[in-house]
Amino acid sequence: MQILRTLYPPIEPYQTGFLQIEENLIYWEESGNPKGQPILFLHGGPGLGTKPHNRCFFDPKYYRIILFDQRGCGKSKPSSLINNTMWDLIKDIEQLRTYLKISKWLLFGGSWGSTLALTYAIKHPEKVEGFILRGIFLCRAQDLNWFYQSGADHIFPDFWEEFIAPIPLEKRGNLLQAFYDQLVGQDESQRIKATKAWAMWGGRTYKLTCDDLDLDDTLLEAIYPSALIECHYLLHRAFFDSDNWILENIDRIKHLPCTVIHGRYDMLCPMQNAWDLHTAWPHSKLKIIPIAGHSSSEPGILDALIQATDSFR
Repeated sequence: MQILRTLYPPIEPYQTGFLQIEENLIYWEESGNPKGQPILFLHGGPGLGTKPHNRCFFDPKYYRIILFDQRGCGKSKPSSLINNTMWDLIKDIEQLRTYLKISKWLLFGGSWGSTLALTYAIKHPEKVEGFILRGIFLCRAQDLNWFYQSGADHIFPDFWEEFIAPIPLEKRGNLLQAFYDQLVGQDESQRIKATKAWAMWGGRTYKLTCDDLDLDDTLLEAIYPSALIECHYLLHRAFFDSDNWILENIDRIKHLPCTVIHGRYDMLCPMQNAWDLHTAWPHSKLKIIPIAGHSSSEPGILDALIQATDSFR
């Protein structure tokens, strides 16, 4: 019987700080081996921020583990949509690399983190040694349409009905725009309803076995900034200037090693994303997890991620 790998034991950072870039304070931290192989963890969302357990995907005796909270997320300040685009995030990552005196690093990212990792590497291929990516998200129109307009609703019609409930019937032809309008609007009750619907739709669908979910209204104030940032990025399609920007530019990084891990039944980012990436990047390693959805905490995905970080040693 195969024993599945799990997270390394909890560790604390040996160094933390804030990097000032323009009006932003970007939170960063380092843990593991100060002289080890640098690896950058890129969190998902967009908008979620990092968590202590994110340090535990990596062997702390080998890796110099770097986490940071993207603009407006987690401990980074301020929480704002101003000057908050994909290209600002790429600039932040590169300034963090320079500040930490790292010549090259490995990139580890899932979901939106995979989008950010691929985009950064396309812009700075000479600064990247390789990738470990999970739950690929290419931010194409078809990817957004699947989860926010027509596709996943056929799998979860009951959850979908609650998701779209805050949106008037006449505005449901463009749900991303409708949710964004409510999230930035002046009507506090509508903002609360939209935040709750947005968070519950994602929370109910990201695992293979869907847990019913309810959110205490007292949590919604904390959830609101991440919902707003996520909707902001998705509405603007990550600020790419073409619909298939990542695959159109993949030749810049095809020489680099990449392991792709994707759940067969991922409802947030369908496996077609990973398949299209792998097809465009034949030397990448694609590992399909047969009994898994989107979450990195699902046993098969977690096992594959730990195996991948160990194999890059």
